Amino acid sequence: MERCDVAVIGAGPAGSAAATWAARGGADVMLFEKGERGRDKSCGDGLTPRAVAELDRMGVDIGTFHRIDGLRVQAGRTVREVDWPDGPFPPRGAVAPRAEFDALLMETAAKAGADLRERSVAEPVLDGERVVGVRTKHGEVRADLVVVASGAGSPAAKALGAVRVPTSPFGLAIRAYVPSTRADDRYMEACLTVQGPDGDIVPGYGWVFPAGDGVVNVGVGALSTMRNFSDLNLNRMLDAYTAQVRESWGLGEVLARPRAWRLPMHVGRRHGPGWVAIGDAAGLVNPFNGEGIDYGLESGRLAAECHQASPHHADALYGARLEAEYDAFFATARRFAWVIGRPQLLRVLLAMALSTGFTMRLVLDIMANLVDEEHPGLAGRSLSIGGRGLALLDPVLRS
Repeated sequence: MERCDVAVIGAGPAGSAAATWAARGGADVMLFEKGERGRDKSCGDGLTPRAVAELDRMGVDIGTFHRIDGLRVQAGRTVREVDWPDGPFPPRGAVAPRAEFDALLMETAAKAGADLRERSVAEPVLDGERVVGVRTKHGEVRADLVVVASGAGSPAAKALGAVRVPTSPFGLAIRAYVPSTRADDRYMEACLTVQGPDGDIVPGYGWVFPAGDGVVNVGVGALSTMRNFSDLNLNRMLDAYTAQVRESWGLGEVLARPRAWRLPMHVGRRHGPGWVAIGDAAGLVNPFNGEGIDYGLESGRLAAECHQASPHHADALYGARLEAEYDAFFATARRFAWVIGRPQLLRVLLAMALSTGFTMRLVLDIMANLVDEEHPGLAGRSLSIGGRGLALLDPVLRS
């Protein structure tokens, strides 16, 4: 039987970040990944300034990926383009295909001293109520802390109760890589008036994210709060949206079969004796935009910091940090997801949001995850006020 201080299940952005920070803090770390470096992952591939800030903090060089300077938002005939603001986060983003991005982060964790074990499936080992390590086909590894970073709905997450709260919203998304004559565009593009199966607009958006190598990432996503969600056909939505932007983006034919995925936005348990869940496994996906990479990177660092501060109480410390730094914002975002599930309300809100440069700046801050507890800004304060109002309407929204 082997032993380590921290065992991390899953080497995506969240898991690799946790392993990197824990190893740099002096912990003996094992990082288990069921795939291998270079494996693909269903994702929009966009890195917000918030994600870039966390990568800078880690010392990860993303200069090889296509730089993004801002966001272009479309709603009907209205189009607005906004640059990333100067502020607490660097005014730059990027589009980083996950096959390359995740391989870079795995390499970062290995260089930091983590023992990266590829093509290794790990599951938690319990002694009573406490997780005491992981089990692989090669045997058991005992650990003071097990970090579950294997994504939403993974066997490890399910085994520990880190599963979606049934009454909370979730999202579905699909993406494809398509050749484009505008792959060097420096703006991410989002369309907020994508149509659903009944012809009405859905709570979600379509996107075109230029990767800078002759290819763009084209996709659509929708929230479960939409009307007729059970009739949703992601492939048809993607086909319709691709046809809509084909001419303006000079699109060719889809390079490979589109890939779809589920977006968790609220899970029942995020920690317990001897373990913590981070990233998607903890439900840290923003209901406003489906973004989760930045929260994955941040939660990985938080888990490592909590272990360094108190190895035997890291789980409880981590739970308190999540509650303090994320829960209020995510609760407001989930309530907002119920509101925009009504097409009539969604149309009114979109008209207001894109009416002026001022309101568009608020939209940018929210869509790009530029709101946090330390730097709330006007958008954060507005969400805080709106969230308190929506909290009073909880029963009505859910019904």
